[in-house]
Amino acid sequence: MKYLLSIVLLALIGFTTPKKTVSVYDWGSASVEPDLSWADQVGAQKTPKNKEWDAGKFGLRNDTSVFSTHAIQAAIDACYQQGGGTVVVAPGYYKIGALFIKSGVNLHLSKGTTLLASENILDYPEFPSRIAGIEMTWPSAVINIMDAENAALTGEGFIDCRGKVFWDKYWAMREEYEKKNLRWIVDYDCKRVRGVLVSNSKHITLKDFTLVRTGFWACQILYSDHCSVNGLTINNNVGGHGPSTDGIDIDSSTNILIENCDVDCNDDNICIKAGRDADGLRVNRPTENVVVRNCIARKGAGLLTCGSETSGSIRNVLAYDLTAYGTGTTLRLKSSMNRGGTVENIYMTRVEADSITHILSVDLNWNPKYSYSALPEEYEGKEVPEHWTTMLTPVEPKEKGYPNFRNVYFSHVRAGAAKRFISASGWDASHRIENFYLSDISAEVESVGKITYGKNFQLQDIHLKVKDKSRLRQTDNVDSKIEINYK
Repeated sequence: MKYLLSIVLLALIGFTTPKKTVSVYDWGSASVEPDLSWADQVGAQKTPKNKEWDAGKFGLRNDTSVFSTHAIQAAIDACYQQGGGTVVVAPGYYKIGALFIKSGVNLHLSKGTTLLASENILDYPEFPSRIAGIEMTWPSAVINIMDAENAALTGEGFIDCRGKVFWDKYWAMREEYEKKNLRWIVDYDCKRVRGVLVSNSKHITLKDFTLVRTGFWACQILYSDHCSVNGLTINNNVGGHGPSTDGIDIDSSTNILIENCDVDCNDDNICIKAGRDADGLRVNRPTENVVVRNCIARKGAGLLTCGSETSGSIRNVLAYDLTAYGTGTTLRLKSSMNRGGTVENIYMTRVEADSITHILSVDLNWNPKYSYSALPEEYEGKEVPEHWTTMLTPVEPKEKGYPNFRNVYFSHVRAGAAKRFISASGWDASHRIENFYLSDISAEVESVGKITYGKNFQLQDIHLKVKDKSRLRQTDNVDSKIEINYK
């Protein structure tokens, strides 16, 4: 019913100008047609064999009074040792800790299968990973694909990560940490379990399953290449308010395809990341060549977000045929002045949105309490954890930490009940956000918003019905052309 209601509401949005028939991609006033030839090469290029392995033959039983981790892992290991194939988990309920899918193996969760993740963090062995932009030791995810090639997690099954125990832990720690001026480190001290992790892998497919209540990020693709995420349903707003429960995070990875996903979460719905601060600049691995299409974002901070981890740079992201319903922002670019990196060549078109906060949000100085690390006086001279030292390492010279946002193409957007059309801010006259091309946008908004320290902002064919009768506020912009039709 909720889905049908959202479709009806979105159908009523075209109140200003008729929706145009567009070419495959139409970027309005952009003077040069972008080269998107890279978009044909994204996604997994091969998949595991169809040969089936029945996990039941390795002792798997429909019984949640015992752990099924060993039986499923034994089936995966045997399949891998025999050259690969598809490990089938039959319908039923199974309690598990961390599972590790290996090269050539597809773990297939049959329709009617439910994996119930352990709530005990000791069932998730720790290993070196990267979390929220820095490399550190962290618990394994519920499902892990690491150092693998040609592997998959598929099927119409259900993974309940039962992460509320980690949500509650985080909120309690955050309250205490904020009292001590430690907001910047609480996310790293509070170790929480991710849903699915793909790390240092190639030709990986995630398809069709449902993932709910993850303790931290739902699906992270890290240091990987040629991966496909297709048909996932993610809901991290079941039974509470899951902090930092991003939906899909693409982290310093390349040639990624995300399609046909439905994401309901507390933080960014689909997020592009590339490392944080000095540690991210040390690693210096970009995320590039990402296609996002035919996806729905429900609750969450951003339908498509780039950042705030931008240190390794983000480039070549194409997103189209998308829906946002009750989401914070349709397109969100964020960083801070100690991240560094460049966010460029971002293309987003054919978007339907309703009940959102921003249509476009751009911020080089996002969330200072979280983004800037400072050791309180009472800790000075004392031994602190290694990841604290990582976070406190300054970027030198400081100019290396200044991020750059440029070459953003945003077109064919229909939005109703938005609070604000745009909030876009550079840093100062010497560090602007550059080359933004917005065209064919029709929206009903409470207020218009602002553009500050922009260069070459081109707004064409913009139609706004503004509740408070405000107009776009412009400060210190250069070489820009703004055409807005107010209603």
